[in-house]
Amino acid sequence: MDLYMMNCELLATCSALGYLEGDTYHKEPDCLESVKDLIRFLRHEDETRDVRQQLGAFQIMQNDLLPILTQHHKDKPLFDAVIRLMVNLTQPALLCFSSVPKEPSMRHHFIQVLTYLQAYKEAFASEKAFGILSETLYELLQLGWEERQEEDNLLIERILLLVRNILHVPADFDQEKRIDDDASVHDQLLWAIHLSGLDDLLLFLASSPAEQQWSLHVLEIVSLMFRDQNPEQLAGVGQGRLAQERSTDVAELEVLRQREMAEKKTRALQRGNRHSRFGGSYIVQGLKSIGERDLIFHKGLHNLRNYSSDLGKQPQRVPRRRRAAQELSIQRRSALNVRLFLRDFCSEFLENCYNRLMGLVKDHLLREKAQQHDETYYMWALAFFMAFNRAASFRPGLVSETLSVRTFHFIEQNLTNYYEMMLTDRKEASSWARRMHLALKAYQELLATVNEMDMSPEEAVKESSRIIKNNIFYMMEYRELFLALFRKFDERCQPRSFLRDLVETTHLFLKMLERFCRNRGNLMVQNKRKKRKKKKKVLDQAVASGNVPHSPEELETRWLILAEQLQCCTQDPELNVESMVPFDAASEVPVEEQRAEAMVRIQDCLLSGQAPQALALLRSAREVWPEGDVFGSQNISPEEEMQLLKQILSAPLPRQQGPEERGTEEEEEEEEEEELQVVQVSEKEFNFLDYLKRFACSTVVRAYVLLLRSYQQNSAHTNHCVVKMLHRLAHDLKMEALLFQLSVFCLFNRLLSDPAAGAYKELVTFAKYILGKFFALAAVNQKAFVELLFWKNTAVVREMTEGYGSLDDRSSSRRGPVWSPEEEAQLRELYLAHKDVEGQDVVEAILAHLNTVPRTRKQVIHHLVRLGLADSVKDFQRKGTNIVLWTEDQELELQRLFEEFQDSDDVLGHIMKNITAKRSRARIVDKLLALGLVAERRELYKKRRKKLVPSNVPKDEGSLQDFCQEDLQDEEPLPEEENEEDEEKEESLDAEQDQGGSFLSTENLGQGLHQEGFSAPLLWLHNCLIRAADDREEDGCSQAAPLVPLTEENEEAMENEQFQQLLRKLGIRPPVSGQETFWRIPAKLSPTQLRRAASALGQPEKEEKLQPEVEPRDPGEQGSSEEHRAEALRVLLLARKKKVDLAPSEVTSEEGTLGGKEKLKIATKKRHLLDSDEEQEEDEGRSKAPEMGAPIIQKKKRFLIEDEDESD
Repeated sequence: MDLYMMNCELLATCSALGYLEGDTYHKEPDCLESVKDLIRFLRHEDETRDVRQQLGAFQIMQNDLLPILTQHHKDKPLFDAVIRLMVNLTQPALLCFSSVPKEPSMRHHFIQVLTYLQAYKEAFASEKAFGILSETLYELLQLGWEERQEEDNLLIERILLLVRNILHVPADFDQEKRIDDDASVHDQLLWAIHLSGLDDLLLFLASSPAEQQWSLHVLEIVSLMFRDQNPEQLAGVGQGRLAQERSTDVAELEVLRQREMAEKKTRALQRGNRHSRFGGSYIVQGLKSIGERDLIFHKGLHNLRNYSSDLGKQPQRVPRRRRAAQELSIQRRSALNVRLFLRDFCSEFLENCYNRLMGLVKDHLLREKAQQHDETYYMWALAFFMAFNRAASFRPGLVSETLSVRTFHFIEQNLTNYYEMMLTDRKEASSWARRMHLALKAYQELLATVNEMDMSPEEAVKESSRIIKNNIFYMMEYRELFLALFRKFDERCQPRSFLRDLVETTHLFLKMLERFCRNRGNLMVQNKRKKRKKKKKVLDQAVASGNVPHSPEELETRWLILAEQLQCCTQDPELNVESMVPFDAASEVPVEEQRAEAMVRIQDCLLSGQAPQALALLRSAREVWPEGDVFGSQNISPEEEMQLLKQILSAPLPRQQGPEERGTEEEEEEEEEEELQVVQVSEKEFNFLDYLKRFACSTVVRAYVLLLRSYQQNSAHTNHCVVKMLHRLAHDLKMEALLFQLSVFCLFNRLLSDPAAGAYKELVTFAKYILGKFFALAAVNQKAFVELLFWKNTAVVREMTEGYGSLDDRSSSRRGPVWSPEEEAQLRELYLAHKDVEGQDVVEAILAHLNTVPRTRKQVIHHLVRLGLADSVKDFQRKGTNIVLWTEDQELELQRLFEEFQDSDDVLGHIMKNITAKRSRARIVDKLLALGLVAERRELYKKRRKKLVPSNVPKDEGSLQDFCQEDLQDEEPLPEEENEEDEEKEESLDAEQDQGGSFLSTENLGQGLHQEGFSAPLLWLHNCLIRAADDREEDGCSQAAPLVPLTEENEEAMENEQFQQLLRKLGIRPPVSGQETFWRIPAKLSPTQLRRAASALGQPEKEEKLQPEVEPRDPGEQGSSEEHRAEALRVLLLARKKKVDLAPSEVTSEEGTLGGKEKLKIATKKRHLLDSDEEQEEDEGRSKAPEMGAPIIQKKKRFLIEDEDESD
């Protein structure tokens, strides 16, 4: 940037700092204020970072700030301000621009800022500047925690940030042009840090227990110091060249010499005897030119081998999104003195700091005290220092903190997370791929260290290695990890170095697994299988719900038996009506709309021969719903009551579907209609060859061949790993045909014609073996030459080697019957008749009208394609959507639609009608919950409008049936959808259902344990749940909390089977075998669920004391109907805990009737549903009901409190 274009105010401020005369810097009186003004200028710079660029062009860091830092560091206010300004100016360019800009103009500004940062780094490479920083940091660390002020802590953090920023500046290799063993700018910076003693202060910060807060800063600085170093080479510095290294260098020189001699020989053969002007022209027979004639070649015959039709053509430009990823990390050898200093630093760091620092950083990461993506520094340090320890002098005790199954699990979790994010976040796929590469390197080094422990002479180390391997090989996730990474390898995002490390890590894992299986007779491993459960048929649903039709003769016979019992009951004055509650208070359906269910319950009692209960239910329902005399009038005679019960018995009442049936209806909207998947965990005996067969697929083979193409640049170990895996597939599995592909053969041809092929004996031997197998097969199967054009799977390989059609012969027993010509004609006719019908599934219509042997949907579809009536199987996919991810625009559209229709009766229905990207109901509900637009699913239920019930409803059978049908239509709830594809959501839904629906059984278990003398353990469990709920509310995050019994009584309770059954009912997770000791409160349980579980453990004595005398009567209302209703509701108004969670208030319109035939007066009322988390204490009258055999539906209770609103 031109200096004359600099802002005038900025130029004046820089001039007011001072001036440099020789080596002495003279500061101006307003120097401190000018530094503060520059900080304010940087705070208000624009998106192009104009102030930063102007200060860089003015070289303010080299000419002013560094001289002030070194010569005026005694002026503490000025020193603090200069450090603040330096931290701001050296901020990484990626942080300034958020990411590497793609727009040319912004990218120019980014490169300009990066150039100035590289100039700052070169200026800082002096012992004087780091000496001042080291002295200041040493003085601050000498202060105790009681003497250290907040300003001192800020200055320590700023000094560490300044060092971090300077080290973070990337090197400009094109500008420096340094070779190995030469001191680059980064090496000069490291040497200045060493001479100033700052490295010793970093070791002190990493090892001191009083300086834990700087652990992440220290780890970041250390990672930047060693970012260009190779740990294996660094460990061997100063020990002389090993024989293996010398042999490697000799082999490389021999390869270069052979290639050079071959090139000289080729050039000698190309020299013709004749003059170059008379080279002649030749006709190449069999090779056509642009027209129909043979090609005319105008050069010498020695050049014909290099002829290509692409000569002289403009190469096709590869789009940026399709280009291969570039290597970002470049390793180089630093100067010898720098490498010696770094080696000593690594040794001291491992002995004094590694275990403690890594433990602190891991704790910060798990407690989410670190910044985003700080785990990458942890994984880098793990891979680097464990490799250094393994290469220097292997001592497992120095890295014991990261040598455990927990570390394997932590790395595997992050690796899987990066893998999933790379597939979903396509814009930042390259960033996620780099993080995934770091995690893979850490995983590789963990495996290498465990493998090294196997070779240790100490038995304790070998036993530790065996335990770790037993855990790793047992879990399915560790075995499936490499298959997933190979199948989703994308060279556009992941560089070739990632593929190299993946191949080497897979080679090491397979070698360890094979040796582990060989040393043991049999190996049992974990196996997860998705079990497919088919839906229940309609007949089974009808039987389960009790909707079995009865003949009139059976009903008449049953009524004769019931009539005698009812005659006695109608005259019995002691018949307890209050013990029978005709409605479900825990149901989401309002009480006024449960009349049809009450009618069905009365009919069920009559059908089961429970006449007293049926009569009691009828009288209770009459008191709760007196409107319309549906259950009889208030002054009904016993004879009329008998006749009404007979009508109810014989009436074909429509029954409400159960939750399973409602769930099956909603599942039809999902893509997978016919089957549900449930993951089952089991154990099986491990077979190494069966596991190896998982790698026998084209995607894995293509990845290995891609790495093999660069065999000249690969190391000998990398080439060995590639050939070993291909040899396993070809020789051990007898699948040589997997490599029968034209591109592979072209690679083999290049390898065999390489002048230095003698250096790749293993590759040459394998290539000849594959080619020999191919030509032997081609002598039998002439189609093998055509198969060279395609990558093959195992089925095609079997057909190539065993004969075409052999696979069909093997599976003929599993295939359906053969189609006859008559069946094909009928199939063709049905397809042509139904293919143009809109709104109809063609295949379903064909199956309904196909009068042949029973066929499946899949068989019909495949035969339609075979007959040529359809192009592809995809034409018959069921209507649905495969959309899983939501874009930002779709989320905004969903939010807009929700705000538009949130006051309507059917919010979800309107959203599904108007949304652009059609999705299932379950997807939309899950997204609304994720966005926080609704708190729970019940807010999306369809709002029901109350219908006025006429006062003169006829009592005949037809009117009764119509009334029940209408009531059921109004009260049909919208069931909760289940997301079958997400196992975690299924588990959370099951946990919620268990919490809400099984408190009765929990209370019974708790009472049984109270009687057995487990009151103290129950109280301890209650306190643990409450404490966990309070902690999760305070922290805002949840982690699995162990239940640690500290007393002998609690330990005995934890071993009791009934107590463990209670823990499972509460949702507490048992310990994982071999890895955990204590039961744990899962992280998925919310504080509300924990308090509900704790309240379910409440003792009966406390519940009796907490019963408030709440009268549900409304003093503003009068009338006999409301008094009867209040009498029926009195049973439910019993308090069961100290604190009652207030649910969202629902405002409904209450219709009250004053008298039998008076006008209906509608009063608006508020209704607050207070969820009670404990079971209600049963009163004496209610306890008599089970003795009579009455079916009582008792779920989570609610209090109903009604208040009148003020009239408008």
